[in-house]
Amino acid sequence: MSPEASAKGTVPFGEYRTWYRVTGELGAGRPAVVAVHGGPGSTHDYLLPLARLAEDGWPVVHYDQLGNGGSTHLPGKGAEFWTVELFEQELANLVQRLGIADDYVLFGQSWGGPLCARHAMAGPPGLRGLVVANAPASYPLWLQEMARLRAELPPDVQEALLRHEAAGTYDSEEYLAAMRVFYDRHVCRVTPWPRDFLSSFMEIYNDPTVYYAMNGPNEFHVIGSLKDWSITGELHRIRTPTLLISGRHDEATPAVVQPYHDEIPGARWEIFEESSHLPHLEEPERFFAVLTDFLKGL
Repeated sequence: MSPEASAKGTVPFGEYRTWYRVTGELGAGRPAVVAVHGGPGSTHDYLLPLARLAEDGWPVVHYDQLGNGGSTHLPGKGAEFWTVELFEQELANLVQRLGIADDYVLFGQSWGGPLCARHAMAGPPGLRGLVVANAPASYPLWLQEMARLRAELPPDVQEALLRHEAAGTYDSEEYLAAMRVFYDRHVCRVTPWPRDFLSSFMEIYNDPTVYYAMNGPNEFHVIGSLKDWSITGELHRIRTPTLLISGRHDEATPAVVQPYHDEIPGARWEIFEESSHLPHLEEPERFFAVLTDFLKGL
């Protein structure tokens, strides 16, 4: 189990609130590790195991991005409200409000990866390290790879997915069952799914406002505002020591992660052979060995 939070609360973000929890003591020596979850529109829950870093002196900050979890929900806001810039501003605001802007590390998982990369491009002086885990740099590239992975699914699963996507019947039992086949291969290969992952999964469906607006009905059918978004060609601006993480069976395939490795000077890339999209849940011992080695080297 992850250690207990030493502080929980919310910070103001404009007229809204961002929920956070801190494990360990901020400013006590080692930089804080800020865990930036995926989605967009997921929650912190599935990243809770990262709190274990606090046992070795790295305080860990989890937060729920606006629109989900413990942060302000805004189900009435249209797709034009939910922008990358909004979430960039929220992250910068959180770091300032918690008083860690002069000494912190970002851990961005899935959508959190390009969000953290955007933050790092500005060269914040207190950012000590960047971890980009299981993340796309380009959603057009992500969609190409999704099509390839979908083509490897059993024919009846492919047929069910296409039929329900054409009809827009994303909440039908048959579509969800077909979707699960993909998820069990390329998102989480642990069965049954870990409780923390299930918690985040259910939170998305409790309020899918952000996920539907920016992503779409699931991981591999991206029809939201991110579908044409990319940060390739800009990543060379990152001067922060960077660790890249992906799984051998990851929906974030090597082709999806490659731009980070090609463009970020000195980026180190670790591929987890027994994992898909969640190595911290699928290969936790190796994951923490790799991550703590990186953190100690900063």
